Amino acid sequence: MALDFVAGCLGGCAGVLVGHPFDTVKVRLQTQNPAKRLYKGTFGCFRTIIAKESALGLYKGMASPLYGLALINAIVFGVQGNVQRRMANPDTLQSHFLAGATAGLVQCVVCSPMELAKTRMQIQGQGESRTQFKSTKHLYTGPIDCLKKIYKAHGIRGVFKGFTLTIVRETPSFGIYFATYEFLCRQMVEQPDDDVSMLGLLVAGGCSGMAAWIVTYPVDVIKSRIQADGANGPNQYKNAYDCFQKSIKAEGLGCLWTGLNSTLLRAFPVNAATFTVVALFLRSVRPSEDETMETISGHHHTQLGSEIHSVDRIAGAAASEI
Repeated sequence: MALDFVAGCLGGCAGVLVGHPFDTVKVRLQTQNPAKRLYKGTFGCFRTIIAKESALGLYKGMASPLYGLALINAIVFGVQGNVQRRMANPDTLQSHFLAGATAGLVQCVVCSPMELAKTRMQIQGQGESRTQFKSTKHLYTGPIDCLKKIYKAHGIRGVFKGFTLTIVRETPSFGIYFATYEFLCRQMVEQPDDDVSMLGLLVAGGCSGMAAWIVTYPVDVIKSRIQADGANGPNQYKNAYDCFQKSIKAEGLGCLWTGLNSTLLRAFPVNAATFTVVALFLRSVRPSEDETMETISGHHHTQLGSEIHSVDRIAGAAASEI
């Protein structure tokens, strides 16, 4: 159990390293002023960030998800498994959905402040060259400093800005992920007790992550704009409904899907990196390769799915609006 958790955390770190550049692109696409666009599409955004800020610009704000990784993994890892075991019919897809949704709900306590700090760090100094960024004094020096200053200025309500919308996004997202993941894994085997291959787990994880994001993405956009509102000036939105109305009026319904391409592109690389590191770690600490593979691909595939999805949400936490 402890080794599985450590493996999940190490795999999660790998997933964040691989997935964070895609998240930065998503954030930049969602934050840019529609009247003065800096970026044209996903790949254009990649090129512009690298050209102006160097490759390190893609990793702004990464410290926050890395700090929150172990705690969120622990919450999801524990809650999802315990809730499912206590259900009358734990193997049904409905049970997988409810257990995942419960885990998603509980981890919002950590996820929401973490995303707030990550988003503020990602939009800070955008468009500045590496030299300009280093020579310019910015408001936040890191995620902890960011949360401290927000708390000092706005209290605990400021730290949990966007918390309700985070719940609205995360609860169904985790439920959809786990139910879809379990369904796809079942389609890949002839007998219920058969092991799912590593490739099968990778495909199931990537497709499940994409499904969860597609369904909840509009909520993510509104949540993120509310959460980042006021970071670089006065507040623009009174509440979530006001944000929705103003966003639609200014940009059309398409704004609710801005940056989705980079989010979907991230699903498979994050899964691949996480699965690979988990497999290598368990193989190095366990003498039996069969035992390692059983942990990864056998009866524990839902457990690993909880690690993967928490990593995917961490790696793609929040978008924002200046």
